[in-house]
Amino acid sequence: MTILQEIIHSLCTSFPANFKGQRRAAWFVFAVFAIAIPFVSSRTSDILRCLEHLFGIHVPQRQFYRFMGSPKLPWESMWQKIWRFIPNPTTGRRLVLALDDFINPKSGKLVYGCHHFFDHAAKQNQCQYPWSQNIVSIGLLKSIKNRWACLPLAARFYHLRKDLEACPVRIGKKSVRFQSKLEQAVEMITEIGGVFANQNLLVVCDSWFGNYGLWRPLRDTFGDRCHLLTRLRCNITIFATTPAPTGKPGRPRKYGSRLGNAGSLAAVYRVHAQPYDVSLYGNLRRILAFDQLVMLKTLRCQVRIVWVFNRSRWVALCTTDLNLSVEEVIELYGARWKIEAGFKELKQEIGSSFTQVRNPFSVNNHLQLCMLTTTLIWIHTDQLAFTPKRRHAVRGRRHFAFSDGRRAFVDAAVAADFSWLSPSLGKRRQFSLVSRLLRLAA
Repeated sequence: MTILQEIIHSLCTSFPANFKGQRRAAWFVFAVFAIAIPFVSSRTSDILRCLEHLFGIHVPQRQFYRFMGSPKLPWESMWQKIWRFIPNPTTGRRLVLALDDFINPKSGKLVYGCHHFFDHAAKQNQCQYPWSQNIVSIGLLKSIKNRWACLPLAARFYHLRKDLEACPVRIGKKSVRFQSKLEQAVEMITEIGGVFANQNLLVVCDSWFGNYGLWRPLRDTFGDRCHLLTRLRCNITIFATTPAPTGKPGRPRKYGSRLGNAGSLAAVYRVHAQPYDVSLYGNLRRILAFDQLVMLKTLRCQVRIVWVFNRSRWVALCTTDLNLSVEEVIELYGARWKIEAGFKELKQEIGSSFTQVRNPFSVNNHLQLCMLTTTLIWIHTDQLAFTPKRRHAVRGRRHFAFSDGRRAFVDAAVAADFSWLSPSLGKRRQFSLVSRLLRLAA
């Protein structure tokens, strides 16, 4: 049994053993593979067409749309099984988690989770507050076939407090309560940390998430086995680690003398920077950097700050894990960009941003299906005996792309003409590959 078959059969055991449960399990399996097919969009209508013309399964339209909007899909159980199937999830004896949020622009006014969110990446000719969903996401940063990849692990829909107060949102019989992005992030990291109970955690995030609001609850929950790696803002005040004795009675000072902010210290430390050879963005690069142990009031603990210099630019990276070397700090934070690439893979290549379903359960199920499919593709790629070849050459990029791993995933699925995916559906109509493609394109 291949790793793909083992994962699929394990996921199917999360569904009830009765007739309806097994039918949902079969439709779930085929929906995952329909989303993975490169020439099919992940819209619900296209998934239904794929089941009909590619897999040869007749599914009544009304029943399939009820399945896609069902509140009974066991996502929590399936995600925990997926997390355990990730081969060698640690990097340097620690689980490296990337944290960030992204927006999904929508056109329907009744789509669940939509508000006017600020888009910091909007161009001059684009709306800065598009009607969209804001999704807080956690991904696993992992080296696969000598390239970094981000495997989606969990996601939450963020709602604005003012919009919830003005117009309460309900999912079934429950009202949606407000949670900040930091609270949602802590909740997801806690669930992941509970499954990987014996692993150290390193949360890699940008300067927006890297503050005491995230650090304190994580430290209270996990203790010394959880650390933070983030980027510092240029106006953050930095203090020395050893306070000068004052000779006065009372509690000793926790922070030393004020050294300055990250921007002013970058100008001072540039002349003291040392060269380091770091694997960054797929290439071995020579980087000038300077590190120092300091105290930060924003995190209220001792941290290591690494100033990285590039011509006239600089960036300050901060970590609470004092055992990380300068090279590891730079490489791991450079790998954080893969969560941004993962958002593109999820939204554009898999197609989660194209759907316009409105029901809360349908919206959540569709997003979870797309994320789970993406993670399955990366797990399968990691288990391949060969490295997928890059089909479309791009200057400066030597490693394979997500689409190449996706193609290998589909090839493995269709190797036995889909017969192993779900034998419970019985005999299905079979079509030649050409006729299937022509029917899909019609």
